[in-house]
Amino acid sequence: MRKIVINGGKPLKGEVAISGAKNSVVALIPATILSDDVVTLDGVPDISDVDSLIEIMEIMGAKVKREGDTLEIDPRGVKNQPMPYGKINSLRASYYFYGSLLSRFGEATVGLPGGCDLGPRPIDLHLKAFEAMGASISYEGEAMRLSTEGEPIHGAHIYMDTVSVGATINTMLAATKAKGRTTIENAAREPEIIDVATLLNNMGAHIRGAGTDIITIEGVDYLHGTRHQVIPDRIEAGTYIALAVAIGEGIRITNVLYEHLESYIAKLEEMGVRMTIEEDEIFVEKQSTLKAVTVKTSPYPGFATDLQQPITPLLLKTEGRGMILDTIYEKRINHVAELARMSADISTVGGRIVYQGPNKLTGTVVKASDLRAGAALVIAGLMAEGRTEITNVEFILRGYSSIIEKLTSLGADIALIEE
Repeated sequence: MRKIVINGGKPLKGEVAISGAKNSVVALIPATILSDDVVTLDGVPDISDVDSLIEIMEIMGAKVKREGDTLEIDPRGVKNQPMPYGKINSLRASYYFYGSLLSRFGEATVGLPGGCDLGPRPIDLHLKAFEAMGASISYEGEAMRLSTEGEPIHGAHIYMDTVSVGATINTMLAATKAKGRTTIENAAREPEIIDVATLLNNMGAHIRGAGTDIITIEGVDYLHGTRHQVIPDRIEAGTYIALAVAIGEGIRITNVLYEHLESYIAKLEEMGVRMTIEEDEIFVEKQSTLKAVTVKTSPYPGFATDLQQPITPLLLKTEGRGMILDTIYEKRINHVAELARMSADISTVGGRIVYQGPNKLTGTVVKASDLRAGAALVIAGLMAEGRTEITNVEFILRGYSSIIEKLTSLGADIALIEE
């Protein structure tokens, strides 16, 4: 069993570079299946989700070369076969294979997705879209089969009942090589959707409106190869910004796009955070007193649910009483009990998180329940007096590229220990 051990209370300073976006790359890799030639991705993060996706691609017949943060994928050998089962379960984003395989072969047999347990993230919206495009759905044991029964998949007018990044991207993938036009209304607007659309358009797809709530896709027969730079990870950036505010003595965060973090940065400014924003970097000064605020998550461009947990330890430093309301994943509260074990004045009341600051955290043994809760505990451990041990660290390594090395270079006393 691996664990992360932190000796906290050390001031951090220096520079940290943000890696490519996890939530983008987990869709970009399956998207390459649609190409009729080699696709190269640059800025691919070194995270276990990427390792799993590469393994799935290779089992399915793709040739993949990985050098540093560059991935060269030749999808021409991908076969129409049931997907490898165990791997899919460990990975929530494996559902992006549904749209790609359906678009390329008219059918897909897949296990049901895994990932972090954040409560129901129904794939009903995905399935509703696929059905509208002519696919039928059947269940065979623990696998699901999507098929257009030999007919080409066709375009459709699809209204998303709720805003969903996964369903928007999956529908876009399925529609790319469909016959005719697909319109997605009430589409999600996240930067990762624009990134996927950019890759597909650079391969010859006809997608308009990505980043707005109405996306139209004219199906094409052929997609050529291309080279694509993955956007920076706005969630990783937000995590390091929170850490820099909480315990930094001057930290420069590079490869970050301010426009992807506007609502987050606005919330930090409301707290009284001092920072300098440049075109692709942010310098966070050493802070003095910060005031407590209320955080409410909402779909992009609102405050990202993925940043709700990473900002929580920082909120514990502020003066006054505040509240966090996650309107997207209400079960995202598993970090609260762990922070309370570190002597924080924080609790959940009727689906909301309430906190009172300022707090002096003390190190102890805590458990990461999911990826972003893990990030919150790392920040809390760095802030705390004494030694913090974090178990279940696989969750953290799923989504934060080289986190131990990046923090060590800032002056943290942190280690990943095999037991």
